[in-house]
Amino acid sequence: MNRRSNPKPVTGPDFVSLQVRDLDASQAFYERYLGLVRSPAGPPHAVVFTTTPIAFALRDIVPGTDLAAADQPGVGVALWLHGTEVQAMHDALQADGHRIVAAPIDGPFGRTFTFADPDGYHVTLHDKA
Repeated sequence: MNRRSNPKPVTGPDFVSLQVRDLDASQAFYERYLGLVRSPAGPPHAVVFTTTPIAFALRDIVPGTDLAAADQPGVGVALWLHGTEVQAMHDALQADGHRIVAAPIDGPFGRTFTFADPDGYHVTLHDKA
């Protein structure tokens, strides 16, 4: 009889990355509008930002992935990032013509809104830690 041992439990998310069409353009977008800073660590096909407690990265598209075929990449996944100047980030994105998916509201997570990034991923920002 082949008995499997019980696996150790997952302790939580440890790394999040998005596949993007243009790595340089996406890096510039996230640095400009969200104030993210590139980490010196990371492979050549990706940009890893110095986020805590979970690493956030952008990477080249994996062969066989067709982002253009999706109406919205990542549909069904909720990506929330914490920020300290959420309203200012919203205002800058809106002023430069980027799509705001959900207007700012004040709720249990503080000031919150959702935007579409250059590849169409929906990203929610909130300011309550």
